[in-house]
Amino acid sequence: MKILIATGIYPPDIGGPAQYAKGVEEAWKKEGHEVKVLAFRFERKLPTGIRHLYYFLRVLFSLPGTDFVFSPDTFSAALPALLACKLFGKKLIIRTGGDFLWEQYVERTGDLVLLKDFYVTRVNRFNRKEKTIFSLLRLLFHYVDATIFSTAWQRDIFEKPYTLNLTKCFIVENYYGEKEKSLLPKTAVLPLQRENKIFVGGTRELKWKNIPRVQEAFAKVEKRGVPVSLELQTGSHDKFLMDIESSYAVILASLGDISPNTILDAIRLGKPFILTRETGLYEKLKDIGVWVNPEDTSNLAEKIEWLSDERNYEAQCAKVRAFTFTHSWEDIAGEILTIYRSH
Repeated sequence: MKILIATGIYPPDIGGPAQYAKGVEEAWKKEGHEVKVLAFRFERKLPTGIRHLYYFLRVLFSLPGTDFVFSPDTFSAALPALLACKLFGKKLIIRTGGDFLWEQYVERTGDLVLLKDFYVTRVNRFNRKEKTIFSLLRLLFHYVDATIFSTAWQRDIFEKPYTLNLTKCFIVENYYGEKEKSLLPKTAVLPLQRENKIFVGGTRELKWKNIPRVQEAFAKVEKRGVPVSLELQTGSHDKFLMDIESSYAVILASLGDISPNTILDAIRLGKPFILTRETGLYEKLKDIGVWVNPEDTSNLAEKIEWLSDERNYEAQCAKVRAFTFTHSWEDIAGEILTIYRSH
């Protein structure tokens, strides 16, 4: 089988779609399929519209002989891929990650609206560009052959505003890897031997990531004399994994995170975590996580201080170690192929 992966980003780029594209590519190649990845290159320097047209032409010339196109994207790569697929009569399967429109709106306005409330309360505030994106995304979801969500939580948020045809919507869970062996040098100092307990919150500096509230919560805890600090710097994915392993814990308190890879990486590395309640991972991880209201800095501070107590910390570590669910790239690639063959 010949498969084309249409993606805006690909390693060494950092981000969920990049890791997803690489993961399924390698799994399909192991099974003997011919796989081509078409990632953005020169397009990155082009304005919206021209970028889409240029990428459309690249996809178009890559389609002959292709069985189907897979895109871990819902706007930048998926829209031009859809048009090319319709012209050639090829199937397109997309996988949603975050919510491009919501992220753009929050970044533009600074309006810290929760993802679950966005389409209920903010559609009438869209500017012309956002209205256009909204309309294009509705067309995309209507005309693709299948849409994959990693959580039912996001599918349910999207169902009404995008008038989803649920017979073409599928849940394929994110990648849950085996527990990792240590990535650190043997001389590395263990987190509990450190006086300062470092929480990794490494993330892009976007408004929906809610970083100022997290920083405010840490400042409150530090004023109480608790030895904690927040680490926000990020580098390569491998470097980030080592940062997680050498940390005390991981924290994400965004306004909406579908199935954040940072948390799944923390679990693989045996690290306890504090996570926003506004996530599609809650049902899966509710027994092993520490959950926070991202709009309440006092709640954030309370949970940071609670996890800083080493008795609570050890209990959470034990819960994370006991979590044994895995969902490999081979599993994911196989489920996508099943969807292709049934639609």
